Amino acid sequence: MKILISPAKQMKSYDDYFNTSSSPLFLHKTNLLLEHLKSLPYPELKEAFKCSEKIAREAYENYQTLDLNRANTPALFAYRGIQYTTMSPEILEDEALRYLSKHLLILSGFYGLLRPFDTIVKYRLEMQSKIPFSLYEFWGSTLADSIQDPIILNLASEEYAKCIRPYRSLIDVKFFEQNSHRLVEKGVYVKIARGEMVRYLAKNQIESVKEIQHFDLLGYHYSESLSSSNQIVFTRKKQ
Repeated sequence: MKILISPAKQMKSYDDYFNTSSSPLFLHKTNLLLEHLKSLPYPELKEAFKCSEKIAREAYENYQTLDLNRANTPALFAYRGIQYTTMSPEILEDEALRYLSKHLLILSGFYGLLRPFDTIVKYRLEMQSKIPFSLYEFWGSTLADSIQDPIILNLASEEYAKCIRPYRSLIDVKFFEQNSHRLVEKGVYVKIARGEMVRYLAKNQIESVKEIQHFDLLGYHYSESLSSSNQIVFTRKKQ
């Protein structure tokens, strides 16, 4: 079983020494992207990123000096979004980290597909960015073809899952809240739940889809009636 998650916009670098590290699988394609991004004039890059002047300027200046050979932070520890702070990989025990090393894959517009201990640099590039070509077309079926496991558990946002979904069957994990007689997905709560799910899978060494149904943290419970062969649904009362 492989577990897919999204990256995060916020990133940090660690100077700490990691005993286990590897290089991203598709560095040759990342190098092509980097050279292209370096060539883009600032206004075009800012338009592609659709962000504030400050963030766009920082991203532009970062790309001008970015050196992929100076990557020093494993992907699992580099991203700092809500899902990652909920996972808290820094305090996971070695057994849980070994599980993630074997099962977890992080989708990335810049690197394509990352294993937890692939060392990376700070960057800004969302999968849906047009630079001006589509990153979905740039990566094509490359990422999906590299996943050999027949079971792919999807905990990524649709923005990133879309680079795998056309080529491989995914089992989507959904988290809903009961709100005024209807079920809704709330962005922040979903990100927290995804992070908690990854921690749960790692700490409990989950190896089968059936075992995932026992997840009951944060008030969520498995819904058999809403689930199917390609979707595992958890619901909870409105918080």
